[in-house]
Amino acid sequence: MHLLIPAAGSGKRMGADGNKLLLPLLDHSIMGWTLKAAVAANSIEWIGIICQAMDEPVFQETVTQLKIDKPVSFIRGGDTRQASVSNGLQALPEDAKQVLIHDGARCLATPALFDRCTAAFATCKGLIAAVPVKDTIKQVNTFGIIEATPNRSHLWAAQTPQGFDVALLKEAHQKGQTQGWSVTDDAALFEKCGLNVHIVEGEETNLKVTTPMDLAIAEFILLQRL
Repeated sequence: MHLLIPAAGSGKRMGADGNKLLLPLLDHSIMGWTLKAAVAANSIEWIGIICQAMDEPVFQETVTQLKIDKPVSFIRGGDTRQASVSNGLQALPEDAKQVLIHDGARCLATPALFDRCTAAFATCKGLIAAVPVKDTIKQVNTFGIIEATPNRSHLWAAQTPQGFDVALLKEAHQKGQTQGWSVTDDAALFEKCGLNVHIVEGEETNLKVTTPMDLAIAEFILLQRL
C-alpha cells in the first residue's frame, strides 16, 4: 500500500513558530511518532511526505534517525491541504492503484489501523477511518440559535487514514479544481462526485494534535503504551 502524509501546514493554533509536526513529543517529534506507526504497519510499502522546502531537511533527519527501511519520497506541499494532496497524487509511483492519506498530526494512529484500512479496499474504492459521535450535536444558525438536533446514531467523527482508488481520486481532484470546490478532506471530493465512501472503525485515541492541550493528551496516551 502507498501512503501519503500531508505535513505542509503551520502551527498557528498550537502557537508554534513553524510546522507543529516538528514539536517534540517525548523522545520523538510529532511527525516521528506518525512515521513510526506507518512503518510498523505490515501493509505500508511506500511513504510520501508532503511538506514545504524549509521543513524537508528536518523530516529527512527524522527518517534517518528512525532507520526507516521502506521507500520514502519527499513531495512539495501546496498552499492548502487540498493542493498538497493533489501534488502527492501526481508524485505517486506509476504502479500505485490505491492510496492511503493520513494527516501527519494524527501521531497516535496504530499500525493495526493502517492495516485495517488497507484491508477494506477488498470491498470498496473509498474509505475513511471514523468513530461514532458520543456527544449530542446541535446544528446552529449564524445567530447562535439551535436549528436542529441530528440523530446521533447516524453521526461519525471523521479521522484519517482515508483511502481511495488512485485513478478515481485523481479525477475527483481534477473536477474539484475545475469546479472551484474547497474541501477539508478527500472524502468530501469523493462525495461531491457521487462516489461512495465507506466507514472503517477508527480509534478513540487517534486524535489530531492541534492545540497545546492535544499535545499533553498525546503524551499521556503514549506513556500508557510504553
